[in-house]
Amino acid sequence: MTGVPLLVGLAAIAVGGVLGAGRRTFTVGLLLQVGGACAVGVAGFWTLAVGGTLGAGFTNALRPSLGVDGLSALFLGALGLVAAPALTFSLRYLPPSPRGRLVSVLTAGFLLVLALVLAARDPVTFLTGWELMTLLPAAVILVARDGDVAARRTVFTYLAVTHLGGVGTWVAVLLLAREGAFGTHATIATGSALQVGIALAALIGMGTKAGVMPLHVWLPRAHPIAPAPVSALMSGVMIKVAVYALVRVLVDWVGVLPIWFGVVVLGAGALSAVGGVTYALFQHELKRLLALHSIENIGIIVLALGACLILRSRGSSAWAAFALAAALLHTVNHAVFKALLFLGAGAFERATGSLELDRLGGLLRRMPWTGGAFLVGAMAIAGLPPLNGFASEWLTMQVLLRLPVYGGVGDGIAGAVALAVLAATAALALLCFVKVVGLVLLGPRRGAGTPGEAPAPMAAAVGVLALGCVVLGVAPGLLFGSLVRLAPWGANAPTHAALRLPGTGSVPGIGIAVLLVALTATLLLMRGRRVAAPAPGWACGQLVEAPLNWTSAGFTKPLRLVLEVVLRPRREITVRTEGGVVQEVTYQGHVPHLIDERIYAPVARAALVVAAHARRLQSGSLGMYVAYLIGLVVVLLGAARIGLFR
Repeated sequence: MTGVPLLVGLAAIAVGGVLGAGRRTFTVGLLLQVGGACAVGVAGFWTLAVGGTLGAGFTNALRPSLGVDGLSALFLGALGLVAAPALTFSLRYLPPSPRGRLVSVLTAGFLLVLALVLAARDPVTFLTGWELMTLLPAAVILVARDGDVAARRTVFTYLAVTHLGGVGTWVAVLLLAREGAFGTHATIATGSALQVGIALAALIGMGTKAGVMPLHVWLPRAHPIAPAPVSALMSGVMIKVAVYALVRVLVDWVGVLPIWFGVVVLGAGALSAVGGVTYALFQHELKRLLALHSIENIGIIVLALGACLILRSRGSSAWAAFALAAALLHTVNHAVFKALLFLGAGAFERATGSLELDRLGGLLRRMPWTGGAFLVGAMAIAGLPPLNGFASEWLTMQVLLRLPVYGGVGDGIAGAVALAVLAATAALALLCFVKVVGLVLLGPRRGAGTPGEAPAPMAAAVGVLALGCVVLGVAPGLLFGSLVRLAPWGANAPTHAALRLPGTGSVPGIGIAVLLVALTATLLLMRGRRVAAPAPGWACGQLVEAPLNWTSAGFTKPLRLVLEVVLRPRREITVRTEGGVVQEVTYQGHVPHLIDERIYAPVARAALVVAAHARRLQSGSLGMYVAYLIGLVVVLLGAARIGLFR
């Protein structure tokens, strides 16, 4: 029966996209899309819970084939869980103008393509959906940012990087199909060059789409300039579909990989986690900061996936299943709180006209519902209990602690380094969102305008996602048992009691929740009691004025000084004097993205030089082209003469 709601939901999204193109049917179309997304989400999670399958199984034949199993169902559930609030948010976020209506149509197409990738059961359908999944967000950005030259350059970079890196996806999928292994690893020898080649190609191609460092450079550029609901879908769902594909290949289809490959995956996750959060700390624009945190959380997911591969290679199937479940749980958790944060940022931008951290302030008082939901999302992404980010990060920590137990010395060292990286990532994420909350939600109002609470559909969307953060944090076992069984060897997975999951054992999630609720209620009751008269802050005898307020750069300067050797920050100081007296001092500083500058920028310059030389071959002269053709024939005949083609 779950197939019926799924098909009805997808049909509703399609019809809603068509109706969204009309001026009079715009709202009806969006409402249909919301209903369809809800149906897809419910069908996905229900299929996961009952352990059923729908449609066809995987095939290597080059003909369209669709179906859903437990892993696909999980990601379809996450798709619905994020898309329904994002589309509800769009009811008041998108204007019913021609541009807004076109964005609505493209968003519906984007959702259908994401579902197509998850339901694809043959190589052709999978690769077709994979390419469309790249192109449709680019079209949305170009429509929403019509006439913006910088946006066109960003879209070009996004398409170039994802398509070049995506060659790995094509190589992996086509090799699997050639070997008859698209859907099974029965025909691939363990430890063979073919197995490792497919795994490496998948890690590069699918890791590029997921935003794994150092293949991430498109993500912090493209996500911030998309409309807020599309940013939520890109960061909450699209990069998770890449995680889905990576799990399919590395866990399901290539068999047991060598231990060293698991260590490589672990290293990629560690680099992404700590690199993403470090660069996020020094951002001054909210959506770019959130985009870099997507890289951080993808890193945490890949850390757990790497631990799964290592433990599986060592024969610890129970803890390998646990590691895979931890990765999948954090995938869902990140989808929820990152969608919440992007939608909250969109509401702030709509209310204030800016997302510069130094121009925002006091929004929790002026937008209590939206600001409160954003605060919950900030606490979740910072890994604070009892919210969902803490639950899955705690499970990932337990997995990494098991690497020295079941492996050798090398595994133990890799696990210890990964554990240290996870701890540092959690600490830096907390620091980053203390900065965000302090500057955006608290403190004095900065910037022009008098922002008020977001319209009801926008506030309701962030409220539902905030509730999801609480529920998945207090009771992660609602999903975790089903996620453990998704591993091909999941029948031998440990029980909840044996592993002492959060909320059932060593981490009393419900107890922490009750304690925090009681503490919050006490603080609210005491709020009206003044124990001292308010007094101005002390600023060394100066008047407390706006120029003395904390800034984003000032907040992170101590850490920037500590990491100066690694980050290589740059600053420019301009001093204006008159008559030998200093009148004005202007300071500008930023932290450059070293991977961009040291790796991608030189490659791009070299490619442009080569392209400029190659362009000379395009003379437009028919005689010159005939000469090229004759020269090629002569070279081929000469090669055949000396036996080069034998």
